[in-house]
Amino acid sequence: MPLTSDFKATIRARAQRDPAFRKALLREGVECILNGDLDTGKAVLRDYVNATVGFPTLEKRTKIPAKSLMRMLGPSGSPSLANLSSILGALKKSEGVEFELTFRN
Repeated sequence: MPLTSDFKATIRARAQRDPAFRKALLREGVECILNGDLDTGKAVLRDYVNATVGFPTLEKRTKIPAKSLMRMLGPSGSPSLANLSSILGALKKSEGVEFELTFRN
């Protein structure tokens, strides 16, 4: 189900004014990917990029063309592990966060 422009504008406005929301959005995208829900993770990361750094800036930081980044994070995109790592590295740096993986029984 495609998101409306009003919803996207709401996400963007909230992300721009609320650092905790931005971090939670990034965290949710990463957690979805790590838990095997690549489609949701890509969608959340795409929303995060659109609401924060934007694809042109992400292109400069990853050296991956913006159109390729948009396709990778799109519904039928299939980013390689190397590209996904590059994207996440750039996003964590721009947000000023670190990722930590914890294994639980």
